[in-house]
Amino acid sequence: MEFMVLRRANQSTERGVQPPALEPGTYLSPSAQAVRLARRDGAWHETRGPFPPKELIASLVLMEAASREDMIEQVRFWPLFDSGAVYEIRDAGCPGNCIGFDERGTAAGTLPQRKPELTRYVVLLRSDADLEADLEPPPEVIAAMNACNEAGVQQGVLLAGEGLRGTRSATRVHYANSRTTVVDGPFTEVKELIAGYWMLQAAGMEQAIAWAKSYPYPMPGDLTLEIREVCERRAHQAFTPEMEAAEERMRAELLEAGLRNAFSKAARGG
Repeated sequence: MEFMVLRRANQSTERGVQPPALEPGTYLSPSAQAVRLARRDGAWHETRGPFPPKELIASLVLMEAASREDMIEQVRFWPLFDSGAVYEIRDAGCPGNCIGFDERGTAAGTLPQRKPELTRYVVLLRSDADLEADLEPPPEVIAAMNACNEAGVQQGVLLAGEGLRGTRSATRVHYANSRTTVVDGPFTEVKELIAGYWMLQAAGMEQAIAWAKSYPYPMPGDLTLEIREVCERRAHQAFTPEMEAAEERMRAELLEAGLRNAFSKAARGG
């Protein structure tokens, strides 16, 4: 099964702070550098950041796991050192047959080619009631999206893209003081949710904006996009003895909690 794990933004990530550990994912620059595009009655309107942290994500990563429970356990063991971290685990894939792509290639086998001289941007499709309800676009719309994705990769513009299912099957993992809390969806704050993304490479933000406005999106009417520059990961700082001790305590506590739950379940005959 494929899942998209979104790290929700907070004040720390909006200051540009990156985790010191090797947490997977594509990190996004703070929203002060972001642009929101709103298409209303056929006309585009631009708004420059920053935006409220609660509306944002700080990173995203596509991962495979045998089950949702396995994915949750993987996230719980990521070494974290800021107690406000929240991860949103979403089912990857969009309704219909729009096919996602990444460094593994497109459905036609075309491999994206990264050009280091260009800047990477992520175009986030912000959700609405229809997208959250997993309404399936007409076949001709899906075909147009697949064709545009393939052409974008062949032209050296697109690097990745994927849709996300609605949050009724989603989970959020909250991390605080070496402990985790799991909350199941659906999540009602629709305007804070993401329904899909594309990663592209461009000479600058204006070029990324032009591409975003040209895409054949699945909805014919109003929509909102958010364009974020990718924050290339800095070399991770060395773990201090205090960090190593904190990570060891966290893993020990998670292991103890897991064993305790297993024994309790066995005692109940579960």
